[in-house]
Amino acid sequence: MKKYINIAIMAAAALTMAACTEGDKFEAGREVLLISGTASSPVVSFAVEGETGSYPLSVSATGKVSQDVKATVKVDPSLVEAYNASHKSNYFAVPAEAVSLDEDVVVIRKGEASSSVNNVNLLSSDFFVDGRLYMIPVTITSSEGMDVLEASRTIYLRISRVIRPYTLDISDSNLSSNFIFTDEQAIPLSQYTYEIKVYPTNLKNKAGDICRLCAWEGANEEKANMLRFNENGYAHRTLQLVSPAGNIVSNTTFEENNWYMLSLVYDGASMKMYVNGVPEEKVGTGDGTTTFQRFELGMSWGGGYPASQLFNGRIAEVRVWDRAISVNEMKLGFCGVDTSSEGLRAYWKFNEGEGYIFHDATGNGYDMDWSKTKRDSRENGVLVDFDKSEVASRRWVLDDINKCSN
Repeated sequence: MKKYINIAIMAAAALTMAACTEGDKFEAGREVLLISGTASSPVVSFAVEGETGSYPLSVSATGKVSQDVKATVKVDPSLVEAYNASHKSNYFAVPAEAVSLDEDVVVIRKGEASSSVNNVNLLSSDFFVDGRLYMIPVTITSSEGMDVLEASRTIYLRISRVIRPYTLDISDSNLSSNFIFTDEQAIPLSQYTYEIKVYPTNLKNKAGDICRLCAWEGANEEKANMLRFNENGYAHRTLQLVSPAGNIVSNTTFEENNWYMLSLVYDGASMKMYVNGVPEEKVGTGDGTTTFQRFELGMSWGGGYPASQLFNGRIAEVRVWDRAISVNEMKLGFCGVDTSSEGLRAYWKFNEGEGYIFHDATGNGYDMDWSKTKRDSRENGVLVDFDKSEVASRRWVLDDINKCSN
């Protein structure tokens, strides 16, 4: 949500360009120009405090120059499209009117190897759309007195932001329940990705102390994709996916008080479980096709199961896609995704901060009203209506634990 967005420091993006071309190879006695900071990667984090900020840009030579050398630089938003095409990424250009340079021309003075600082100024953040990633390309358009190293001609300043949203703490067995959508809202899925971001606070003492997280499934619990920790027979703090394509148990041992993005991906041939974009070793090879119509939070059966299998922790960023998303999308989507992303059918950010309706951020109509949930009676299998509005309304949390940087 926009009111929670600030722009702050994060690590430089771990993205790399192709190696220098034959024409870029250094030759004995040959000096060239480059934008400072692009030697290892042309993608650099632009860290900004507040709604505006500046990045200190300079142009360097590979040695001290024997005469004054001039370089003309410009902000070129059109280069973002070419970058995306080359790297299969989905960055958005910061609008030209929201960026300025202190100067159009920089000079490396005789006897020096770097120009003075020429600030790239972000003038406004009003254009930001939550979930999108933005770039500012700054390029050397011409030079006098020295050639430009082509691979370092352009710097791509990746805007980094910190968000501090509300999340939902589900450490209350009274919250556990199901929301079942109408038959008209059922989504048949031949390929899909289910995602949920989780923050465990207490994974109990041993294997067999089950912590049931959630399930995406058909109206009658058929062909479910269900997640639970500490299944009997497996190591403590491992995660089991029960899936129509076959069960998967994580190699990952989960730690308490850490955020994890869980992505369950069925590509039409196999099911894979990813933790923070890293695939687990086991793969499900059965028929994973399913229909999404029901979301179960925690353990909804009666007979004491909700309390005995309680998952203690927070959740955010629950998504239903009708395609197998890429690893790059998983990693870039850790804090949020663009609500208009291809194939994103339903998306609950769980950041409302008040109330008991979990809104579908896509606008596709998959809001979940926790005053109208259903739970199974384990004794006879009958679904019973439950109003969970009161408990849901008091489970919102906002603190630095929720802080997330993209």
